[in-house]
Amino acid sequence: MVVTVYDVAQATGLSIASVSRALNARPGVSAATSARVMRTAADLGYRPNEVARSLVAKKTQTLALLVPDITNPFFPELVKGVQSVADESDQLLLLLDAPSEPDRLAERLAALHRKQVDGVILVASELPAATGDVFDGMPGVFLDRAGSGGAPSVHVDQEHAAYLATRHVIQKGHSRIAHIQGPVNLTVSALRRSGWERACNEAGIASGDNRVFPGDFLEAGGHRAMERILDAADGTTAVFAANDLSAIGALACCASRGIRVPHDMSIIGFDGIELARYTSPALTTVAQPIRELGEQACALLLCRIAGEPADDIVLEASISHGGTVREWSGRADESSGGV
Repeated sequence: MVVTVYDVAQATGLSIASVSRALNARPGVSAATSARVMRTAADLGYRPNEVARSLVAKKTQTLALLVPDITNPFFPELVKGVQSVADESDQLLLLLDAPSEPDRLAERLAALHRKQVDGVILVASELPAATGDVFDGMPGVFLDRAGSGGAPSVHVDQEHAAYLATRHVIQKGHSRIAHIQGPVNLTVSALRRSGWERACNEAGIASGDNRVFPGDFLEAGGHRAMERILDAADGTTAVFAANDLSAIGALACCASRGIRVPHDMSIIGFDGIELARYTSPALTTVAQPIRELGEQACALLLCRIAGEPADDIVLEASISHGGTVREWSGRADESSGGV
């Protein structure tokens, strides 16, 4: 049997209005009465009707997080960050796939609006082509990409982080640095390539198309790209991979060819996923503060829902050698492992 407010009122001899005020911690009820109501409600097994509450408050205490590929080890850590802040704020978090097709993504966001979620955190490969409010009228935050359409974002400056990573490799003495690119249709791939190019050009190092090898952000794509780099036999001594999975594939390719890393070839990735600690050798990578990105995004979304001002948050990346993060001084680090 479902216990209602009416049942609690009957058991206490109070009016439904008084019981409702006590259960919702509203003024107009004495501390003693409130304690009696709460004790009786607990004894009866009363549970509040969240649907009814949401209709009154016009809030469902439900947030949605859309990510493009939950199988990528980068995203579970991101989800943990969002979830931790959602839990602290008594918010239910829905995790959904962010379709790669902009039109389907727009349809998914419209469906969430109809379901009356309070706000959305979006990690998307590309945005719907239509201009205006991407979030279809809902409070929204972009995560791991720069904002658009008037919504704030939480991200790392991808281009600058790639620039600093490549400069780190250059300071190690490398002058022939190949780049394993991400999917060419993604903005983030272009930004990371741009950072690599900027560092190479600044140092007077070749950065033409013949130094760029296509990848897909997956291990297999990184392996194939590394095979092409090695087959070219053009004196390449270092590789900047657009993400850690690509770098891990490149490491595996080198191992299969008897190429020693970092003695014969240096490889640096991008993201800082946990798996990078367990490769052989441990991967040097541009580590994004993954969990913090998620935490900050959820906190920013709650500000948006509350109607508070919300500006972009840009976090710093760092060089990580097998899970050990080092401060980025801009100087060569002679103790590094993978590069």
